[in-house]
Order: sequence, then structure tokens, then C-alpha cells
Amino acid sequence: MHHSGESRRRFLIATSAGAAGLAFGAGSLAPAFGQTLSPTPACTDGDEPTIRQTEGPFYKPSSPQRSDLREPGLRGRPVELSGSVLTRSCRPVAGALIDLWHADADGNYDNDGFRCRGHVFADPQGRFRFRTIVPALYPGRTRHFHVKVQAPDRPVLTTQLYFPSEAGNRRDPIFRRELLMRTASTEGGLAARFNFVLDIS
Repeated sequence: MHHSGESRRRFLIATSAGAAGLAFGAGSLAPAFGQTLSPTPACTDGDEPTIRQTEGPFYKPSSPQRSDLREPGLRGRPVELSGSVLTRSCRPVAGALIDLWHADADGNYDNDGFRCRGHVFADPQGRFRFRTIVPALYPGRTRHFHVKVQAPDRPVLTTQLYFPSEAGNRRDPIFRRELLMRTASTEGGLAARFNFVLDIS
């Protein structure tokens, strides 16, 4: 596994970019593999904000703006992660930044380049989508994604997302059930969904 000697840096983003670069049409947010997931629980006023988790040692700033993290030669089961960014009162957060990074199919993080790293901006309905691979396990951790989410001119939410039905979930001291994604097998891979609730009204 690759290790980074670089000290952790605060995540900064120029919010003037708004939602530029991510304009999803209504149909483009359907799962890539032609199937849909069960609906997530309805949002109700007063929903609890998504809990924070450690950034970990492998965060790297200035990831490329892209929704498809797959690259030539990248092995692994395809997964499409989609969802919404909402306020506690269930309003969509247009232009929210979602930065995703994770281990590759060998359990390594790319600290030299940006393999399995990228960010997008939520559309006017607060929706986002990534296409990537299911990360491998590595010693001490269950399978997970790392994520930073930031509404324009607001603090950054740093957290992690987990896969259901993983044996490693019970052994990972960081794992939290509140951060489980909803997943469904598809003909071409896996569809996953998670809605982020930011601590803003």
C-alpha cells in the first residue's frame, strides 16, 4: 500500500465556480447499468446531518473535475455512486462540491497521480453521480469510499461511505451504520446510492 508523507491539508475550493461543469439531464442520473435502487428514506424536516469521519492519510487536494474515475487499465468491479446533497430541511444544495477518493483494486491509493480520485458539482436539484470501481480491502479497514462535501461558502463535511453486507464492517473500529450506502447488483456491476445531509437549514 502506498503511504503519503505529506501532511494533511485543509480542503479549499473556489465557490465562484458554482455548478459549472456538471449539468446532468434528467435521464442521465439513472444508474449506468439500466437498473434502479430502492428509494432512500424520505427526507423530513429536521433530518440529522451526515456524520463526520476522519480524512485518513491519503487525501490529495486538486483532484480533477470528472464524474467518471475509470481509466484505461483500471481493474475492478464497476460501480455507479449517485445521490443528492440536501440541507436539514430537505432543500437541495445546488453547486455543492463532492470530492471522492478511494483505494484501487489492489488496495492502493495513488499518491503520485489521481487514479480513483475526482470531484463534481451537484446539479440544480442537488444531484451528483460518479462512475468508478469497487475499492479493494486492505489491512485494518473494511471496504469504503472517502468523500468531502461542501456547499458554496460553507464548511467542508469530511466523511466515509461503506458497503452493506461486508464482513469487515464488524471488525473496523471506524465503521458507522449511518454511513452505509444502499446498493443493488446490476448486469454490469453495482449501483450505490447515498444522500448527504449538510448541517445547514
